[in-house]
Amino acid sequence: MGNVTELNESTFGAEVLQSTKPVLVDFWAPRCMPCRAIAPVMEQLAVENADSIKVVKIDVDQFPSLAVKYGVDAIPMIMLFKDGNVVESFRGIQPKTRLQDAIDGAVA
Repeated sequence: MGNVTELNESTFGAEVLQSTKPVLVDFWAPRCMPCRAIAPVMEQLAVENADSIKVVKIDVDQFPSLAVKYGVDAIPMIMLFKDGNVVESFRGIQPKTRLQDAIDGAVA
């Protein structure tokens, strides 16, 4: 995933909460087949929206405290942050168009 940045607990604050751009965060785990299925969509969104948003991912198995903090009770869980706050969240596999609509709303 060349355009989707993998974050950890120490980089989350600077990359997501303090970002000047909206950030699409994919809470996932390598063991999760739906997470792996949506990964190419996240990559496409990262490429197509590179000028206006950041797309990152957090491995909930490696960084469970972030999952707990944001109430991730199922994966994949995709959250859109703007100005350090969650503005939309999506549980499970989502159509690319639904995620793009959320991105468009956040950058408008």
